[in-house]
Amino acid sequence: MSKYELTVGLEIHCHLNTQTKIFCRCANAEAEPNTNVCPACLGMPGALPVASRAAIEKTIVAGLAFDCKINDLAVFERKNYFYPDLPKGYQITQNDFPICLGGRVTLGNNKTIRLNRIHLEEDAGKLVHDEVRGETLVDYNRGGCALIEMVTEPDITSAAEAVEFLEEVRSRLLFAGVSFARMEEGELRFDVNISLKKKGAKQFGNRVEMKNLNSFKMVARAIEFEANRQEALLENGREITVETRKWNDGKGISTPMRSKEASTDYRYFPDPDQYPIKITKEDVNRLRDTLPKLAHELQAEFVALGLPEYDADILTRDKGLAEFFKECLSGRCPSAPTPKELSNWILGDVLSRTTNFEIKITPTQLVDVINMVNSNQITRKNAPTLLDALWGTDKGAKKVAEKLGLLGGVDASELGKIIDEILATNPKAVADRATTFLMGQIMKATKGKADANIAREMLLAKLGGG
Repeated sequence: MSKYELTVGLEIHCHLNTQTKIFCRCANAEAEPNTNVCPACLGMPGALPVASRAAIEKTIVAGLAFDCKINDLAVFERKNYFYPDLPKGYQITQNDFPICLGGRVTLGNNKTIRLNRIHLEEDAGKLVHDEVRGETLVDYNRGGCALIEMVTEPDITSAAEAVEFLEEVRSRLLFAGVSFARMEEGELRFDVNISLKKKGAKQFGNRVEMKNLNSFKMVARAIEFEANRQEALLENGREITVETRKWNDGKGISTPMRSKEASTDYRYFPDPDQYPIKITKEDVNRLRDTLPKLAHELQAEFVALGLPEYDADILTRDKGLAEFFKECLSGRCPSAPTPKELSNWILGDVLSRTTNFEIKITPTQLVDVINMVNSNQITRKNAPTLLDALWGTDKGAKKVAEKLGLLGGVDASELGKIIDEILATNPKAVADRATTFLMGQIMKATKGKADANIAREMLLAKLGGG
């Protein structure tokens, strides 16, 4: 067993889903490179930034989702550093007066991971490396977009804890409605600070930072590699260099980038173009009232409806999926499915047709299909055909079922006659009690319109019992 204890601190950078950038009216949207730009976000002389109310309010909502204390002032400062994707030569951010203080996330083992703060800042541009030409280009579209940075206390002690924490963070940001948190598009990025200390020691070891990780698996691999690297160095009597390292996920290794900066290196000072913004208790209470239910709250609500915890957990993995389930319930009539039956259909028939939880059927269409099965208007066997035909359309379920020839079950008397004819023409199958073959003949004769359960019961009865 290792004689060292791992300590991990996380910095989470999350794009807010505001319509415009934080200090100008440029669109916060995908576009051709360097088209969503203006004098303000490009730092042109004489252009003055104006803070976005929407960005400040979404930061407050994010803080409320993590039980943060909301500061009564929003003060913006300049963080000075020179890099090609930062046209002004400084970043407008928050240092001494972040909007949100404290906060917490409780893991499944009841361990609490504390937040130090959540602050609001502008994002930098994006460097595009052309390896063929050996050039690096700069796209400033992302520069100036509203970004929150969440900083944890050093409470995480394993890669597994880090991943569980980040999964919960992403879930809360999504359900609070402040971000789309698409990691593959850079809307959620992680900096990981890692250090080792001898077991029982009070003093933390020298920390190493790895920047701009954009998946949970990447975070886990980076933590495990760096912990092993540092342990090997310490075991050989070497000191851990305080530095920033670059993680190469393809090779599974980290390499040095630069020595770690201290806050004094950035020469923070209040931005002279920004007045401090007052945040009132009335503002906070108003936004608290708009905070949607978070995943863990919806899980409890779904379990109270009679769902197993497993179903409730899956249904709350995605905000859109949870909302779809709730909409199906809210629109159901007296003959509509129960919550458990509805959950079975969604977790089976619906999710099997999705990629990344993209549901392309409406709640009304799904409920209508289920009701048609329950009322024997179509068979359960034909329901997938109907769902496929409805997928991605706004057509009515009954009209599509009628067009496909799926409507109209077979009544009991007619079904009895069909079974008698099949038994009479297949004496060997009757003698062998080949129920599977006979059922196939029944469904073929009825063109799949017979209810399979009823047909089987009638067949077994005519064969002389089960």
